[in-house]
Amino acid sequence: MTRFYGAIASPENMAPYPSPRKVNLVGSRIRELRKGHRLTQTELSDKIGIAQSDLSRMEQGEYKVGLDTLFKLLQVFDLKIGEFFGESETAGPEDRELVTGYRGLSDEARQEVRDFVRFKKMQEESRTDSDGPSQEEKE
Repeated sequence: MTRFYGAIASPENMAPYPSPRKVNLVGSRIRELRKGHRLTQTELSDKIGIAQSDLSRMEQGEYKVGLDTLFKLLQVFDLKIGEFFGESETAGPEDRELVTGYRGLSDEARQEVRDFVRFKKMQEESRTDSDGPSQEEKE
């Protein structure tokens, strides 16, 4: 958990030169989240109240990310701090809805869902293993 925290600017860790690797990891994570949400740097910087050039430098690992900025990012991306730092898988609203729906099913229905998921996985694997388009893709 603490492996990334050195890249965050806070009174406790105001070392003059943070590890460039840690700053880059935080910046890469911001870029990953921004692109995953299909936001431009300008759009995200407007949402969190910083200049676009500052966001760019954060993503490139040139600037430390302040705690206030981190908290704004967490709010924009609807993440907990542990999720930001990769401590748990991030489940989006659709994933949570599926899990909730699955849990409400009978044992028999759950088995059908598991069987269907296995079937779809095998179907996708066979598509990627074949050289040409599948019969469904030809139609």
